[in-house]
Amino acid sequence: MAGPAHLLETANPAFFAAIGRTGPPRTGLPIGELMPELAEQGFIGLLDRVYRSGRPYTGRDARVLLGTGSQAREAFFDFSYEPRRDLGGNVIGVRVIGVETTQVKHAQRLTAEHRALLEQIARQAPLDDVLDGMARVIEELSPGVLVSVLLADEDGRHLRHGAAPSLPDFYNRAIDGIATGDGVGSCGTAAHRRQPVIVTDVATDPYWDDFRHLADRARLAACWSTPILARDGRLLGTFAMYHRVPRAPSDADLALAGVFADTAALAIERHLTEQARRAAEAREKAARDDLAFLLKASTELGADLDHAQILQRLADLCVPALAPLCAVDIVESGRVRRVATAAPTPGDQRLLASHIPVYDADDDAVARVLASSLSEVARRTPTGPGPWSDLQVTGYVCVPLVDRGHAFGALTLLSTGGHTFDGHAVALAEELARRAASAVRNSRQYTQRVTLARDLQAGLLLPDLPTLPGAELATFYHPAGEGLEIGGDFYDVFPLDDGRWAFMLGDVCGRGALAATTTALVRHTARAVAPLLPGPEAVVQAVNRALARRHGSHGTGFVTLVYGHFAATETGLDIEFVRAGHTLPVHLSADAAHLVHSDGALLGVVPSPHLCARRLHLTPGESLALYTDGITEAVNAEKEQFGEERLVQSLTPPPRGASAVLDALTRAVRDFTGGNGTDDDQAVLILTATAHTPAPVSG
Repeated sequence: MAGPAHLLETANPAFFAAIGRTGPPRTGLPIGELMPELAEQGFIGLLDRVYRSGRPYTGRDARVLLGTGSQAREAFFDFSYEPRRDLGGNVIGVRVIGVETTQVKHAQRLTAEHRALLEQIARQAPLDDVLDGMARVIEELSPGVLVSVLLADEDGRHLRHGAAPSLPDFYNRAIDGIATGDGVGSCGTAAHRRQPVIVTDVATDPYWDDFRHLADRARLAACWSTPILARDGRLLGTFAMYHRVPRAPSDADLALAGVFADTAALAIERHLTEQARRAAEAREKAARDDLAFLLKASTELGADLDHAQILQRLADLCVPALAPLCAVDIVESGRVRRVATAAPTPGDQRLLASHIPVYDADDDAVARVLASSLSEVARRTPTGPGPWSDLQVTGYVCVPLVDRGHAFGALTLLSTGGHTFDGHAVALAEELARRAASAVRNSRQYTQRVTLARDLQAGLLLPDLPTLPGAELATFYHPAGEGLEIGGDFYDVFPLDDGRWAFMLGDVCGRGALAATTTALVRHTARAVAPLLPGPEAVVQAVNRALARRHGSHGTGFVTLVYGHFAATETGLDIEFVRAGHTLPVHLSADAAHLVHSDGALLGVVPSPHLCARRLHLTPGESLALYTDGITEAVNAEKEQFGEERLVQSLTPPPRGASAVLDALTRAVRDFTGGNGTDDDQAVLILTATAHTPAPVSG
């Protein structure tokens, strides 16, 4: 710019793009005339000061409103104002250099606000407060957006008002209770289809035929709705983003909707879980005096993990406390099997055990209860064949054993002589059956617990190995001990927007839920900021900031990490990575394996750890091996550690191919330890360069 009026002499295309000016570049005008909005924000005054004083000025993260009215947008820049001088040293104008930091600023704000919402959910804040706060956060992060959250009824057929701080009250009242269905606005359709519905112009979209008058009155022109789903697929509600003008969403809008729909799902599920817990506690308190018997029964039923023994304990608890005779039947492979009986004499017990109900018989009480999952009570002998006369049966109670709404068995109590069943006995039998069913379910689930824990761990790892350009990938994960807890080791590989790929492998201090929370924080932060930051060092610093700012209830342990980017070239793979306190990577060249040294401190300990980026080039056939300390610290019978030296030896000479490298390393560790269990998790990621021919560039 030149002169005291700050005439714009020249500017690069990025300047005109940033201020939203299209067409031929406009120069020769005072900057205040080209951008009148700058005057009220103090920028013209800064130019005047630099021009008059001749002293430069630097500003960081300066907030600027570009444009006016509804077209205005918020942006952030790093500015440098420098005086321009003629040959005589006189100031003749000002040069301004600006670097836009809006995306970084928004990513930081999004991360901070999202973390605050997660903290609210963890503290069990009221659902209304969480949803209202979430809506306001999104509206602040995305100017022009109006957010609405609708909650599904228990049957999933209607949507109720949840939160919509910026929508008119009449509109919220009108859509409160709308049915879910195809063509019922954006939200009703999204709830029905269980997938996002994008309406870019409410005025012309047929989904809005029945609601267009409401939208016109509320001045709503576009609506993007995302279903909120529970982990089991149940509909919890919808998350909608409205606009005053017709508009299609960007990738960033869709990503934002996905993140906050998942956050809303977490809050709603937590709320529903808390509601269920309180209801159960209330029922337990009301029945506590009458069901003291069940306290002892629960202890005895929970004392064994074999479901057959649990059901025999159930029968023994019922006789004689609830009835003279008891039988327990379960369904296996489509047939009914009597698995437990109790009676006052061995003869009566043998007689009762010899009778097997018919699964599909209409005249059999057990068959009816299994089919209906409803209790049956009668003051007469059971219908259908059985030893009723020999046992002198005068009445019965048949109660289903239910797991997740399905009857898998039945508890049958039989009265004899003058014994009769009253409502109190029936209630006790039903409650005892519920607890027995829960104990049976727990016993069965225990045998699946290792698999379940590993499945949960797999959710924090890669579900499937991606196909990489010019590279082959192999991974390995082995939990410590019996694998009953989620471990702290993790890895990830994901694409970046510019054709490069990101990879990471790390180790979180500790195990279990807190370790899983930290692992998710590291992975999701890296995935969120990687497309926005220039390189691995900046991404790892962002991860460290996220760890430093996490709530104390989410863990305070440190993290070790290797994070990097790679890109396929005609000669192999170009890799840049950062090592933050983690074990040393191993480079497998054509004829040798050697450790790759790189400085880097632990994450989550200090605000700005020292990090040093390291670059490698892998030619086809060469590999980079990353591993956690569970590999090098694995011990043999003499308590010797496997160590880095043995690791390098096991990979020399280097095997060819990622799978071969992985097999050689894991086999060496297994042979060294003798197959014994390890006290630490083990994770390995192998990246091998392959021949790659880049796609031809068109044009």
